[in-house]
Amino acid sequence: MIYGYIRVSTDRQTTENQRFEIIRFCEKNNLKIDVWVEETISSVIGLEKKKLGHLLPQLQKDDIVIASELSRLGRNLFQVMSILYHCMNMQANVWTIKDNYRLGADIHSKVLAFAFGLSAEIERNLISQRTKEALRRIKAEGGILGRPKGSKNRALKLSRKREQVEHLLNCGYTYSAIARKLEVHRATISKFIRREFFYYDELSRE
Repeated sequence: MIYGYIRVSTDRQTTENQRFEIIRFCEKNNLKIDVWVEETISSVIGLEKKKLGHLLPQLQKDDIVIASELSRLGRNLFQVMSILYHCMNMQANVWTIKDNYRLGADIHSKVLAFAFGLSAEIERNLISQRTKEALRRIKAEGGILGRPKGSKNRALKLSRKREQVEHLLNCGYTYSAIARKLEVHRATISKFIRREFFYYDELSRE
């Protein structure tokens, strides 16, 4: 499948320029868009509320997502990298026209895969460091550390259902729907997904 992705920030902008660019690009490269994904939404809105956020779990091997430029995909570098990393794991391609960017199975993409993975590891380490510093501060101020009673059991319960959680995410279930299905609080699901599936960090679905 070949997807044409178009996003504008306000209803005062038109999607026609991006559509024209994508159509002209496809004509030059003998390609045909199978599905158009268009949305009028600000880049600061969470990915879970965007059509792109619902498209990502549906991508399959060798699918192509074509956009006018990388900035159409996400609001910041880390979000764009997370999206590209997810697409690479799905063996899907992302092409942009103005940037002349190609995410595929070539050596360039493999180098990017290393960069994405390293960035994610650095981000996790920074989060861990900030958490440790916060815990030391709380302890120094006389605060009580440790899990609330019963929270460990909930975490273990979700760990045993990791594959089920991932399947539900890929099927487009919201966090609230997953929480109801597994009989846990939505906050528990949210924390579990942020920990286990970092590429869903921006998909905090209602």
